[in-house]
Amino acid sequence: MSSIFKFSAAALTAASLLLVAGCASTTEAAKPTSTATAIAVDAAAVALLPATYKTNGLNAGSEIPYAPMEFYDDNNQPVGFEIDLISAVAAKLGTKVTFEKQAFDSLIPSLQAAKHDLAVSSMSDTVDRQKALDFVDYFQGGASLIVAKGNPAKVTGLDGLCGQTVTTESASWEVDILAASNKACLAAGKKELKTLALPSDVEAQNAVRAGNAVAYLSDSQAAAYTAKVAGSGKYFELIVDPKFPNGYESGLIGVGILKANSGLTAAVKAALDSLVADGTYTSLLNKWNLASFAVPAITVNGTK
Repeated sequence: MSSIFKFSAAALTAASLLLVAGCASTTEAAKPTSTATAIAVDAAAVALLPATYKTNGLNAGSEIPYAPMEFYDDNNQPVGFEIDLISAVAAKLGTKVTFEKQAFDSLIPSLQAAKHDLAVSSMSDTVDRQKALDFVDYFQGGASLIVAKGNPAKVTGLDGLCGQTVTTESASWEVDILAASNKACLAAGKKELKTLALPSDVEAQNAVRAGNAVAYLSDSQAAAYTAKVAGSGKYFELIVDPKFPNGYESGLIGVGILKANSGLTAAVKAALDSLVADGTYTSLLNKWNLASFAVPAITVNGTK
């Protein structure tokens, strides 16, 4: 994005420790927050929720860490904007939600295998993914580059990276952005832009630090956060491309739900609408310094 977010000292400390040490345990249930406990149940939304989720609660698969959307605090509990938001959705629905760590590239298969009910992992709503999932969209995101501190390769933007290696997460939409950039490089008679796709955010960060890639293309909100907090700001720099000051390919992000599970989709949509109406949505965006990523309205499959 065009500016780096500001965070509290406590948040910076917890996130810095996380990014240095890597992820923690594989399965964690989020503790109710003061925000969630203050949220009134929405009867109309509850009426849409299939009975099994009223009894058993919801299970969300999420790639943790991916700050500021989801990461572990120093008590090994999942925190972040999406953790807060989906916890608030569960509160509106009068049920509970458990967050389980799941690799990003296996989130859709995990839903198809009935391991999870929701995919909550800063997942972009794309037409291709809509073949398997419905998306309830609550966030407007883009993609941005981070580089090693000091920017040794003098990166200014994607169009200057022909002949270089750029890392990103496997199965992310950024893979497609890099493929398109490489196509442009080759069409211009320049050297190949190589994509180093890695399983996790932490591994992609480490590839840049180790010099195996000149840059990491990540979701803008995560890129700005990482540049600010990793190593207390000593590891990375955020690159703001003057041609794309708000990030590359800005698009919708939402919670993914199997297409066959239309009742759950309708209930989550109604709960999010209720959170917008009572101001909780805006409050949570402000809490995580993400107000610029707000959507004007909650949509289902808003990417056309």
